[in-house]
Amino acid sequence: MTALIGKTALVTGGSRGIGRAIAQRLAGDGARVAVHYGSNEQAAKETVSAIEATGGQAFAVRAELGTEGDAETLWAAFDAQADGLDILVNNAGILGDQVDITGVTREHFDRLFAVNTRAPFFVTQLALERLRDGGRVVNVSTMLTRGLAQPMSINYAMSKGALDVLTSTLAKQLGPRAITVNTVAPGVIDTDMHEGRLVGEALRWVSSLSPLGRVGSPEDVADTVAFLASDQGRWVTGHWLDASGGSLL
Repeated sequence: MTALIGKTALVTGGSRGIGRAIAQRLAGDGARVAVHYGSNEQAAKETVSAIEATGGQAFAVRAELGTEGDAETLWAAFDAQADGLDILVNNAGILGDQVDITGVTREHFDRLFAVNTRAPFFVTQLALERLRDGGRVVNVSTMLTRGLAQPMSINYAMSKGALDVLTSTLAKQLGPRAITVNTVAPGVIDTDMHEGRLVGEALRWVSSLSPLGRVGSPEDVADTVAFLASDQGRWVTGHWLDASGGSLL
């Protein structure tokens, strides 16, 4: 496909899981993709190589999110290899310990918000001077911010809920520049984030949440992001898009 030829995209957390699928899909549509990673350089190299092996263009950028100066480090690495941006996908995030409110420590809470909330906020803030008119911002959130409340994921859902606010507010601010801002909210996706959890009865229960009777794949989310990133999504902004396979029905 050629929908994104001439465009440059940045996918945070683009070396594995959902982020890797998004990076590969955008590159498959013609975009030159910056694959961000925090520590796993080998995974980033493999993602870039996989994109290039199919004729796409990609390069890796490293920045450990949730640390002081993370956004500045990321954009310095990006600027060294690209001139301007068309698509920003704030995908990077951590799940953290699965505990209810009584088990949440201040250290755990602060770490989740540093990576899931503060980092994408300031990455986006610094992106605005690079983002061309007519560009796209897509924030990857979770279905847990709008329904299916899970006490064991309270701080994770709270950290992602802030991205939903970022979406609606920025959509208004950036509309005059023809930049759309949207949220994609996956359900449970079969990635290494859930390694060891999606087995046996747990897998059957999670699969039963969707009328489609299965757990989501990274490609399910990537295809949704690709629509919003393309010209076909030009009239959709400020939207929270449920990508949970109907798990909230």
